[in-house]
Amino acid sequence: MAAQEIENGTTWGKELWDQYDNLATHTQKGIDFFERFGNFIRDRSAIEVEYALKLRRLVKNYQPKKSKEDEENEFSTLIAFKNVLKEVADLAGQREVVAENLQNQVLQGIMLLSKILREERKKALTQGAGLTQSLHTQIGTLDRAKRSYEKAFREAEKAIESYHKADADFHLSRADVEKQRVNMNIRNSQSEDAKSEYANQLQITNKQQQQHYQIALPEVFNKLQELDEKRTRGMKEFIKRAADVEYEVSPIIARCLEGMVKAADSINEKDDSMIVIEKYQSGFQPPGDIPFEDLSKPDPDAANNSQTHNSSTGLNHMTGKGTTKDKLKKRVGIFGIFTGNKNNLTTDGLKEDFSDLPPTQRRKKLTAKVQELQQKVAQEQAASDGLMKMKGVYEANSMLGDPRTVEEQLNESVNRLDRLRHELLRYQKLLEQANNQTLIQHSPQSNRVIQNGQRSSRHSNGSSNHENSHEDNGEDHPDDAGSLSSSSASPESGLGTSHTSLPGSGQGSTNEQPMNEEYYEADAPLGTCRALYPFDATSEGSIPMSEGEELQVIEVDQGDGWTRVRRYSSKGWEEGFVPTSYIECTLYA
Repeated sequence: MAAQEIENGTTWGKELWDQYDNLATHTQKGIDFFERFGNFIRDRSAIEVEYALKLRRLVKNYQPKKSKEDEENEFSTLIAFKNVLKEVADLAGQREVVAENLQNQVLQGIMLLSKILREERKKALTQGAGLTQSLHTQIGTLDRAKRSYEKAFREAEKAIESYHKADADFHLSRADVEKQRVNMNIRNSQSEDAKSEYANQLQITNKQQQQHYQIALPEVFNKLQELDEKRTRGMKEFIKRAADVEYEVSPIIARCLEGMVKAADSINEKDDSMIVIEKYQSGFQPPGDIPFEDLSKPDPDAANNSQTHNSSTGLNHMTGKGTTKDKLKKRVGIFGIFTGNKNNLTTDGLKEDFSDLPPTQRRKKLTAKVQELQQKVAQEQAASDGLMKMKGVYEANSMLGDPRTVEEQLNESVNRLDRLRHELLRYQKLLEQANNQTLIQHSPQSNRVIQNGQRSSRHSNGSSNHENSHEDNGEDHPDDAGSLSSSSASPESGLGTSHTSLPGSGQGSTNEQPMNEEYYEADAPLGTCRALYPFDATSEGSIPMSEGEELQVIEVDQGDGWTRVRRYSSKGWEEGFVPTSYIECTLYA
């Protein structure tokens, strides 16, 4: 309690009652310092923005250029560096967040508080100046009353002295003495009046001075103390707020740094070495031993064979070591002007069958081409199935659209699908041939060398004959069938049949079974689904469902937005299509 009384007693109004000018100067310097702190926050925010901008520019300048080859075979170092750049970009974003929060949460608060402090200080100083001016005016009035009293008192003393002299002088008449007595009485009366006025003004001045220094002016000083303490508390709070801005983004910055460490840990030198092998491996065999040429026994045939062997060996060596894709491109560009097969070149200057590439690189290109065509066939098949379903809906309800427009699009889709299938079959055969050639080249018989330096051609001739006969017969292989079976026509498209055809639709197998439990034993469900929203079947081939209903998934969405389901009701088993976006599927593993 005593400490609190001491704290309440130590106020500016009590302790610094006579330091008006110093307090005015102190509060002004305090507000100026507070605004200088605001300028510091503003400049720091600008530095954060500039830092974030330079970080983003750095990321942009060092962003690796996109290349199709790099996308196919990206080194772990390149992937890690891309991830580091991504984390640096995220760091730049966090610096922008820091700058924005410093502007909105700190700087704006400082400027607002500074404006309030200046207004309060101006108001308090104006009030204090008015009180001081009033006291000075009263003191001036007291001084004038005191000077009037002093003057009247001196004149009264002179009048008394003149009267006593006149009364002692026997040469003066009685009238002169009486005159001096009257003058003395007047002066004494004026002196008493001046004395009373002085005493009155002194009492008023003392009372006003006491009120000024004990009540009025301390209130002004306490207001200055309050606003100065408010400025000090604001300084404390805004410094903490600036630190909190950093604390808020520090977890994200820590995650960015963890991401950089994770990117560094993902670098694998062995995997990168394998990528180099996959990228540059030609598939050619190293050259065989060079036979000894005995010049003492000239043999024209052996010389010819030796020359042939040397030329072939040199060619293989050059192709395996010195020929790169860039040089192949140059040869195609130079000699291509003398050929008429310009349409047989791809966009990167290679032949369509990639026969100008080394064996391994050719197999990679053919494999990528087969995968690309398989994906296109699947997409085109899904589009065709969707058009077929749309055609059935339009035929059932002509108000929804004209089936002829869909039929034209369907015919175009079927034509594109046929072209893609033919092209896919062609590249699958080319890939199979390339694989067979690789097996032949790596077989022990292909590397057998006879004493005269000639390779055994029995196996190679047989393999070539086999390849030719394979191309002539045009037989399909299991790989071809497997790739095409995944993109076969759906029952609704009319281009093919499958076990997923709807019973009674007039399409599919002629040996359709009735919709009972035995029929569905062969058509096992792929999973289950739950209806998220109610659905009313308004088109042929769809079935209604209520919200929360559990159904069996028979056929997943093929890209047209519909999923085939079935359920058991009082009428027996029912199946049909429902919108994929209306259900939540759980497929069996």
